[in-house]
Amino acid sequence: MSGAAPSAWSPRLWGAHLVGLLALAAAVGLGLWQLGAWQAERASAARDLTDQEPVALAELLGSDDPFPSTVVGHPAEVSGVWVPDATLFISGREHDGVEGYWVVTPVAVGGAGEPAIPVVRGWVAEPAQAPAPPRGPAEVTGWLQPAEGTGEVDTDRSDDVLPQLRVADVIQHVDQDLYSGYVVSEQPLDGLAPATLEQLPAVGADHGLRNLLYALQWWLFGAFAIYVWWRYVRDVTRPEEPAYADEDESVGLSA
Repeated sequence: MSGAAPSAWSPRLWGAHLVGLLALAAAVGLGLWQLGAWQAERASAARDLTDQEPVALAELLGSDDPFPSTVVGHPAEVSGVWVPDATLFISGREHDGVEGYWVVTPVAVGGAGEPAIPVVRGWVAEPAQAPAPPRGPAEVTGWLQPAEGTGEVDTDRSDDVLPQLRVADVIQHVDQDLYSGYVVSEQPLDGLAPATLEQLPAVGADHGLRNLLYALQWWLFGAFAIYVWWRYVRDVTRPEEPAYADEDESVGLSA
């Protein structure tokens, strides 16, 4: 006769219980973390920081920092030197019902050769109508924004017109490091029409949705871990059929 099957609380199954609990705890914890990130994205999108007091750019964003969602729209004071040869035009910006361009000139924060942050100086209907870019010292106050990622592709890298204000595209026109965001000047510069935050491309309906999907994915993994643990414990603790039952069946077939 075979030995009796162990119970679910037998010491030989403690390891399986521990692995199952650890997998479940990890899945729940990671799911909650992703859920928190999703809620933070939604809260950030709903918060309006444009009426806050301006502070120095260094208090909001470092030159090597990823863009924090907690400072989107916060007024920032930028001091440095203009980089006029890197002036660019961002298409698809509407002003008073007319589609035109943002005029963007980077500012080397702190001095020439230092990391630069793109500054939206204003709006123009056609790039040819834009005034000459400024030179020398720069003092700008504007709204801090993260680099855009609308998915539009720059099909012509030989010109100075871009479909979006994306760091990976702007860096092709600048000979120095760039910040992970940009500044929209509160006051239009050099006689340009004003650039406003209303001219920003619309945020997709799936903004921050990836974090929520990751949370659901982790919780599904936790549910799968519970299922695997249950199947294993069930199989191990299932009573074994007596060996003589098989022998009786064999005798009956041969008779």
